[in-house]
Amino acid sequence: MHLMTPTFEADERAVRGSNHTGMRQFNERIVLQAIRLHGAIPKADLARLTQLSSQTVSVIVSRLLDDGLLIKQERIRGKIGQPSVPLSLDPDGAISLGVQVGRRSLEVLACDFVGKVRFRHEFHYAYPDPAQVLPCIQQGLDALQTQLGPLWSRVVGLGLTSPLSMDKWSSLLGSQAHNALAGWQHMDLKQEVEAMTHLPVSFAKDTTAACVAELLQGHGQNVRSFLYVFVGTFVGGGLVLSGHIDIGHRGNAGAIGSLPVGLAAANGSAPPQLLEVASGWQLEQALLKAGLDPLLVQQDSIMDMAYAGYTEPWLEQAGLALAMTVASGAAMLDLDAVIIDGSLARSLIDALLARTRERLAAYKFDGMHQPALLAGRVGAHARALGGSLLPLHTQFFPDKDIFLKPSMG
Repeated sequence: MHLMTPTFEADERAVRGSNHTGMRQFNERIVLQAIRLHGAIPKADLARLTQLSSQTVSVIVSRLLDDGLLIKQERIRGKIGQPSVPLSLDPDGAISLGVQVGRRSLEVLACDFVGKVRFRHEFHYAYPDPAQVLPCIQQGLDALQTQLGPLWSRVVGLGLTSPLSMDKWSSLLGSQAHNALAGWQHMDLKQEVEAMTHLPVSFAKDTTAACVAELLQGHGQNVRSFLYVFVGTFVGGGLVLSGHIDIGHRGNAGAIGSLPVGLAAANGSAPPQLLEVASGWQLEQALLKAGLDPLLVQQDSIMDMAYAGYTEPWLEQAGLALAMTVASGAAMLDLDAVIIDGSLARSLIDALLARTRERLAAYKFDGMHQPALLAGRVGAHARALGGSLLPLHTQFFPDKDIFLKPSMG
């Protein structure tokens, strides 16, 4: 399945609308998208970019101003003809919430109409026990409502993200995590969150949501096809082909955490999966066994020489595995780039990118294109931010069905 993200090139054909009277809602989205892409712009330029009539644009702009979605900027003087008034999106015009449920942390945030995070709350835990996670979600939502004040009436929806199978791989997390993770087997998280608020709730797999954020606010503005790698407690990914997010029929496209990184042995023993060698969890456990704080993986000080005995082995095994992933992805998907980001410290992600690039030099790319290896631009909060973008795009972007998701079951 493709999530149809409108692709807008630099030319003017990208935001073309229709003057037919039945296209009002679509044309409003087209006008909003043109302003979103080009910044503050006068009505005359809007008509030219969208190829809508001046009268149609004037009616739409008046309606969007009345709805509080647009604001007028200072008049531009000094040009031929009448002074023009640029129009821009009103950041307060619409607010969207994002809730990211992870295996070691929870994030709840509010994002405005231009994609800027207004407020964010984080909660950390050893394991994602539903009995602990759900009250934290409610606490975060209550705090946002208080902080937003009158702007709460502008909230249009909530984007919820989490791993598709929170209860799986409990063996990697240890025996203490088993009981906590078992609580997710028969839980409908989307239904639980919907019961906490009157808002419509959209769901996306967490790494897909992070990929959405990178597509819309990062390299995706210029890179057409890329494999997205997000390194957190577990490593996961997303896939963008020709400017469209591809989640696959079962929602597993780009699920690189499950990728085997080696050949099965003749005796039938299976090779490890990528998540078993390139996840933050392995480094956390090495620190924990040494009596150190496992949350050091989220601090730039993790790259101090004092911790090299723990970071170097992890960087080497993770870099080797990710290099193989890049080469395999390039052969199968003809990628422009592979983008690596994560919830770990930026200094650690940068070191992992450099190590992967070094190990990638040993691979042959005869007969295929070697993709660029890029650092993600969104960063640690990409999953929650991507979630918060779901309701905004559902209601205000030209393709309102952009984020149709498979069920969480």
